[in-house]
Amino acid sequence: MAGGTAPVLGTEFTGRTGTVLERLNRLYPALIDLSLGRLERLLAQLGSPHLALPPVIHVAGTNGKGSTCANLRAMAEAAGLRVHVMTSPHLIDVTERFRIAGSLVSEDELVAVLEEIEQINDGAPITVFEVLTAAGFVLFARHPADLVVLEVGLGGRFDATNVVVRPAACAISRISMDHEAFLGPDLVTIAGEKAGIIKAGVPVVTVDQAPAARTVIAAVAEDLGAPLFLQGRDWSIVAQGDGLQFRDARGVLDLPGPGLPGAHQIENAGLAIAALRASGVTVPEHAFRGIADTRWPARLQRLDGALAAMLPPGWELWLDGGHNPDAGQALARAIAAWDGSPVHIVVGMKQTKDAAGFVRPLLPHAASVQAVSEPGQHMALPVEAIIEASGGVAQAGPTVRAALARLAGGGGAPARVVICGSLYLAGVVLRMDGYHLR
Repeated sequence: MAGGTAPVLGTEFTGRTGTVLERLNRLYPALIDLSLGRLERLLAQLGSPHLALPPVIHVAGTNGKGSTCANLRAMAEAAGLRVHVMTSPHLIDVTERFRIAGSLVSEDELVAVLEEIEQINDGAPITVFEVLTAAGFVLFARHPADLVVLEVGLGGRFDATNVVVRPAACAISRISMDHEAFLGPDLVTIAGEKAGIIKAGVPVVTVDQAPAARTVIAAVAEDLGAPLFLQGRDWSIVAQGDGLQFRDARGVLDLPGPGLPGAHQIENAGLAIAALRASGVTVPEHAFRGIADTRWPARLQRLDGALAAMLPPGWELWLDGGHNPDAGQALARAIAAWDGSPVHIVVGMKQTKDAAGFVRPLLPHAASVQAVSEPGQHMALPVEAIIEASGGVAQAGPTVRAALARLAGGGGAPARVVICGSLYLAGVVLRMDGYHLR
C-alpha cells in the first residue's frame, strides 16, 4: 500500500521508507526467521560490505544491550571518534536504527540504499530485518568511521548481525528469560544462543551473569580461544560517592555517574567500558567520562512534552521500555530508590511477554496501577489480561491519555507516573509526547 505503513518487526514503517519495506516484506513475510543463509547470499551480491567495516564491537544480551551500545557511542564520541551505530527496534522512525558517523541516517539516503538492495535482491526471499541489516552494512562501508557499535536483534547465533566475521570485541549484557519461542525454554539454551556471537580469538566481555549463563559463556569462550573478561573476576564497577569507580588489570578509573538513571545502568556502563578497553580501539582516559552524557530513549526517561503537561504542577512523568521479569525487578529497584513520593504505574505489554512476571515486582511500590492498550501498539496485550496478571490490582486505563487524565483529576500531593511494559508502547508514547530523537 503505497504511502501506508508496514506493520512488521513490531513497529510501523511510514512514508517512503515504509513503501519500500512493505514491498520487501511480501517477499518473505516471516516476522522472525533466525538463519544466516539468505543474508549471506544478499551481502555477497552487494560486494560484501560487512567485510569492509571499521572495528566492530558486537553487543548481545537480554536486558541492557541497547544501553550498553549507547554508552559505547557516548565514550567513543567523547574521544573524538566517528562512530557508526546499528540498533533495533526503532521507537518512532526507522532512521533511528542507523547512526552514521554521529548523525542519524537521512530518509533520502536510507530509501536509496533500500531501493538498491531491492533491485539487487531481485525478488529472492529475504526478511525485512535482514534487509535492514544489509542496509546498515552498506551505509557503514560507504562512510568513513573509526568504530561500529552493532546491536544484536534477537539471540545471537543466527541473528542477522552475526555475519560479521571478526569483530574487535564482543559484549554480552545480562541474560534472562525472554523470547523463549525462538531462543529456547531455559537459561542454558538462551545463553547458548547469545554466546553464539563469540568468535575465535576475539575478546568477549560479560557482566556477572546467573551461574547457568556464566558457565555456558565461559565454555564457548574456552572452546574458541576467546579471551574472557568477567565482571567480578576481571573487572568491576561500583558506586562511589556521586560517581563510579571502574577497576580492571589496567588500573582504576574514577568516573562520574552514568547519564542513564537506575542502579542497573551502573552494570551496563561497566560492560561498555570493559568492552571498549578490550577492543584495542585507542581512546584517552578522559573519554570514559562520556558515560555521564549517555542518552537512550525509553530507558527510565523523564518526559516533558504534551503528555507530561497533562499532569498537575510538581508531578513527573517517566517512561521505561523494559518488558520481562528481570526488567520489572530492575524498574522496581529504581522506583524504590526514589524519595517517598507516590508512584503511579501505567502498564501496557506485548502479547507474548510474561505480564505477571513483569508486573509483580512493581506492585509493592505502586500507589495505583492502570492497564492500557494503545491503538496501533504492536501485538498489544488486552487490558483485561494485564489486570488478571496483576492479581486484580490494576484497573483499566484503558489508554495512556485516559489514565493520565484520571490521575490528574484525582488531585493530591505531587507524585511520579511511570509508563512501562513495552518498547512498542514506548514508541507510541514518545510520539504522543512529541519527542524527537537527535
